[in-house]
Amino acid sequence: MSVVSPKMRRSARERAVQFLFGLDFTEYNWHDAIEDFWHVNQSRPGVKDYAETLIGGVIEHRPKLDELIAANLDKWTPDRVGRVERNVMRVALFEILYRPDVPRAVAINEAIEVAKRYGADDSARFINGVLDRIKEQNE
Repeated sequence: MSVVSPKMRRSARERAVQFLFGLDFTEYNWHDAIEDFWHVNQSRPGVKDYAETLIGGVIEHRPKLDELIAANLDKWTPDRVGRVERNVMRVALFEILYRPDVPRAVAINEAIEVAKRYGADDSARFINGVLDRIKEQNE
């Protein structure tokens, strides 16, 4: 994989969240659906490469990621978490747990920024709280 700038990584995270969000509804095989996604969402090669790394990692580790999210919800049940918020947290947790090249603080900050753009008004604060609890447990 080529070196990707911070701006390109942000774009890749956004694309990964968009794709995973759609996948939640269709449950298609992601390998079959990704080319159509890129056809509609033109992106630079570095963005595509990193987004696909994130997507593949989230899908591979989704049971563990979802378990961590569910265990760290404060006064919430997993079914109350919005699909955007859930996918933002999945991407951030994949980076925190499986991408040693991404500092934990960066993964959390990026999740907050993506949530501000795509989530509900209180999504960023909610995501920050859940990810901070998980980060503290895994230090």
